[in-house]
Amino acid sequence: MPSSVIDHFSYNPEAKALNITFVSGMVYQYEGVPQNVFERLKAARSKGKYFNYYIKEHYSFKKLADA
Repeated sequence: MPSSVIDHFSYNPEAKALNITFVSGMVYQYEGVPQNVFERLKAARSKGKYFNYYIKEHYSFKKLADA
C-alpha cells in the first residue's frame, strides 16, 4: 500500500541498516534495525504509522541526502 510519507525504503541485513526516502526527497539511514522490523514495515498497512511507532524514536539515524 502506498504511503503519504515514505516514498521507498531498502534494507541491508549485514549492516542492519534501513534506508528510507521520504516523499519530501530526504533520505535517512536508521542503524541497528533488526530484519524483523524491516519485514514488518514491508507488511504494514500504514508504513508511516509503523515508522512513527516502531522506528523513528527507537533507532539512531543519519541523514544521507537533503530534498
